[in-house]
Amino acid sequence: YVTKPFSLRELKLRIGALLRRTARGPVGSSLLVSGTIEVDTEAHTCRVDGEPCDLTVLELKLLTAFLRAPGRAQTRTELRTSAWGSSYRIGERAVDTNIKRLRKKLGEAGDAIETVRGVGYRWGG
Repeated sequence: YVTKPFSLRELKLRIGALLRRTARGPVGSSLLVSGTIEVDTEAHTCRVDGEPCDLTVLELKLLTAFLRAPGRAQTRTELRTSAWGSSYRIGERAVDTNIKRLRKKLGEAGDAIETVRGVGYRWGG
């Protein structure tokens, strides 16, 4: 929604912001992209800077959860459910351990995983 009168510059900025927020590919797309990271959820592959990144199934599920909700803080419980499912009984520190490994494997791109104190983690890339 843009109120009249509006400047062409403001319209361009708003359209650009809208495109950034919705730039996850077409509906039903299995490709998730954020910065230099690409995840194909059907092929279960990850690329960083165009190079393959060897992630475990759990790490890939965590990364997928982040890429599907960029900018949103997710609790450890939400991430645990995304990666392990609701039937598994594991501690919250297992999430922390896997996040640490994921950050390390992603290299500089892993800095996009932000710790939200008292809440959990957020994808800021």
